[in-house]
Amino acid sequence: MKFTRMINSSEVTRNWHLIDAKGKVFGRVLTEIAIKLRGKYKPSFTPHVDGGDFVVVINAQDVKFTGNKLENKEYHTHSGYFGSTRSKKLSKMLDEKPEKLWKLATRGMLPKTILGKGMLKRLKVYSGDTHPHTAQIKG
Repeated sequence: MKFTRMINSSEVTRNWHLIDAKGKVFGRVLTEIAIKLRGKYKPSFTPHVDGGDFVVVINAQDVKFTGNKLENKEYHTHSGYFGSTRSKKLSKMLDEKPEKLWKLATRGMLPKTILGKGMLKRLKVYSGDTHPHTAQIKG
């Protein structure tokens, strides 16, 4: 009987992926990003090793939302003090800081451990067409 070999963190090879979000549905792109950050598409996937890739998202502001999410969906923050709850609509977040919106949504799809925090650091989001990672991305 053959067993699947578990890889170590020193054996991980990281690739760079460029995703153009212009005109794509937000949630569909997020699942693609989460799978690449986690490395689940690789045959050498090991759950306890951070074996994911780098992901660069461009045109983050030009993404589509289905339904009435732009008007109805809200993101809430709380500092821990009484009366410090703040709410912000999705449309306002998309206009002001689309990078923060993408990081928040992707964080919910990754593991809630130290591995998940490391994976999220490899996500690079830019609201325009240009990005400084042209040397790393081949093709």
